[in-house]
Amino acid sequence: MRHMKSGKRLGRNTSHRKAMMRNMVTSFFDHEKITTTDARAKELRKMAEKLITIALRGDLHSRRLAMQVVRDKKIVAKLFDTIAPRYTERPGGYTRIIKLGHRSGDNASLSVIELVEEEFTAKPKKKKAPAKKAAKPVEAVVEEAPAEETPAEETPAEETPAEETPAEETPAEEKKKD
Repeated sequence: MRHMKSGKRLGRNTSHRKAMMRNMVTSFFDHEKITTTDARAKELRKMAEKLITIALRGDLHSRRLAMQVVRDKKIVAKLFDTIAPRYTERPGGYTRIIKLGHRSGDNASLSVIELVEEEFTAKPKKKKAPAKKAAKPVEAVVEEAPAEETPAEETPAEETPAEETPAEETPAEEKKKD
């Protein structure tokens, strides 16, 4: 059983698998796009994304950690100087795997793994539920406040929230029209 053992063996012993993955990640950062089998691409993605995350720190220790995997100084320099700065605003997801089909010969499923090029835009978080909950307690507070005050002050207090309510609805209506 393979309890607590992550990663695929890819039909190789440990030393062969490590050497193959080091060569693949070096070629990947050199060409920024390679074609390989699906299983290898998925394993390569793990290594590549970890190395890019390490390169985003940019210090000497990070460079030495990257040199333990990628043994070519030129490729490590490219990783730290050109590849990592592209992804400073992106919180992960630096690679993309696109399935190509099957290889004629052994019918292995092929994929292209490449670096993501488009700009990252953070999606604004919607806060609809808190806005609705906040609107109901405000009305409850307005109703309770006049009950505590004198009857002479109730009339202006009721008019003031009534005037504010259409003002609050007006921007909402404008947003719906747009």
